[in-house]
Amino acid sequence: MKKVAEDSGENKTELSTEERNLLSVAYKNVIGSRRAAWRIISSLEQKAESNSDTERLATIGQYKEKIEHELLSICKEILALLDNSLIPSSSTDESKVFFQKM
Repeated sequence: MKKVAEDSGENKTELSTEERNLLSVAYKNVIGSRRAAWRIISSLEQKAESNSDTERLATIGQYKEKIEHELLSICKEILALLDNSLIPSSSTDESKVFFQKM
C-alpha cells in the first residue's frame, strides 16, 4: 500500500476511495497489533515491578522500548507519506478530509 500511495504522489494522481480505505486499514492494523503488544508488555512490566523481579523487568523494558521504536517509526512513515505525497496530490475535498483525519 505504501508503494501505491507513493506512486500516486509521484504521478500526481489521486487514490480511489477503495485504495484510500485499504491504506487506512493497512496502517490501522499495523499500528493496532503494536499497540496491543505494548499494552500486554506494560501489564507484564507492572507485575514484574510488584514482584521485584529485576532481571525480568530489564528484559521487559528492552522489549517495550523496541515496540515503542517500531510504533514511532510507523507513525513517522505514514505522516511523511501523507505530507509529501497524499495530501498534495488530493484534488477533491473528500480525499483531503480523509487524509487530514488520518
